[in-house]
Amino acid sequence: MFRRYQNGRVFPKIEDGENNMKSKLTKIEKNWVIYDVGNSAFTLLVSTIMPLYFNSLATADGISHVDYLAYWGYAVSISTLIVAILGPILGTVTDNKGFKKPIFMWSVILGALLCALMGVITKWMLFLIIFVTARSCYQASLIFYDSMLVDVTTDERSDYVSSQGYAWGYIGSCIPFILSLVLILLGPNAGIPTSVCMGIAFAITAVWWVVFTLPLLKTYKQVHYVENSTASIGSTFARLGHTLKNAMHHKKIFLFLLAFFFYIDGVYTIIDMATAYGSALGLDSTGLLLALLVTQFVAFPSAIAFGKFSGKYESSKLITICIIGYFCIAIFAFFLQYQWQFWVLAVSVGLFQGGIQSLSRSYFTKIIPADQSGEYFGLMDICGKGAAFLGTIVVSKGSQLTGSVNAGVGSIAIFFVIGLILFRMAVKTKADDFSKAEAEGELI
Repeated sequence: MFRRYQNGRVFPKIEDGENNMKSKLTKIEKNWVIYDVGNSAFTLLVSTIMPLYFNSLATADGISHVDYLAYWGYAVSISTLIVAILGPILGTVTDNKGFKKPIFMWSVILGALLCALMGVITKWMLFLIIFVTARSCYQASLIFYDSMLVDVTTDERSDYVSSQGYAWGYIGSCIPFILSLVLILLGPNAGIPTSVCMGIAFAITAVWWVVFTLPLLKTYKQVHYVENSTASIGSTFARLGHTLKNAMHHKKIFLFLLAFFFYIDGVYTIIDMATAYGSALGLDSTGLLLALLVTQFVAFPSAIAFGKFSGKYESSKLITICIIGYFCIAIFAFFLQYQWQFWVLAVSVGLFQGGIQSLSRSYFTKIIPADQSGEYFGLMDICGKGAAFLGTIVVSKGSQLTGSVNAGVGSIAIFFVIGLILFRMAVKTKADDFSKAEAEGELI
């Protein structure tokens, strides 16, 4: 099954004529993409219905709109910090032979169970505690999922496959979201209490997530791994420390991680805080949900387009365009006041969201050693989660200090500027030849 070699890497066998952007996805590539359809339902729930539900719980307990936004931001930040700390450790563990699939599976199962549980919670503080834990499990699953990319496809197809994952994730997640939205909007008219509708919506998302994880669990095989049957805590930290030193030694990887830290900050912050931001501005909640649904429909063809563009243009140029696009979005958000402006914001985010996430993921797979993908994606996750932690803290604290949610959200524009500068520096830096380094014993 695994018979193709390239730059010291072994890949799933791909028949002649399949290794190009126009080829159909192989079975393992397709199953990897399908997981994005499942987990994206949770992402959409977190960015739309969940903060509105929390707002209703907080409002019922006398929490102001400014504090509501701040508490939600703090909860997102805490879950982000947890995964930023544990992510690289777990990523290092999953690089050991036979570890990646079971740890990935349990992170999904626990996250889905907690997602369903949130639908029956009526106290805002307890809701936030469970939310932090569920989101931490979800984010951890993504570390393992992203690191699987080196096992399921080739370097040439990684941009294409990664983009397909995000694209189908956007459109697929709309199905449980629409079902939930119809239930929440029409359920009370049919005599079903809103709280019950919310509980069913959370359960739908949890089941959807698990069901679309099953194909990947059935077919995935860990091709690249570190042969270490003991996998002790000491050896895990030793390998992690070695990986950190390697990342700092390899300039291209180091500069990219710094750049990623800054530009993904704004991306994750906008995704996590969009609905909470609009709700804090007093915009109509139904309009917010519909606008963010439009984001998913726009992001679907946009992500596919970026994947196809990567076959004609360098992915580094496409990432640059996305960073500039997000900078403009952040500036626009600073002046947002009306419902129609939120719709413009939602469409604009959809245009660049899939491209910047998928191309960053696939770009990183090309500059790291394949058998340490879990470790390196753990480091990448530190940068992503650390940035998101900083971004939500800036928005939350800025909103409280100034009394203006616009000032807090608009301030993240500076991160895109710094990220763009560092990313262009990384692009101009020569990549390391890890296949040669492996042969000379320079890597673990």
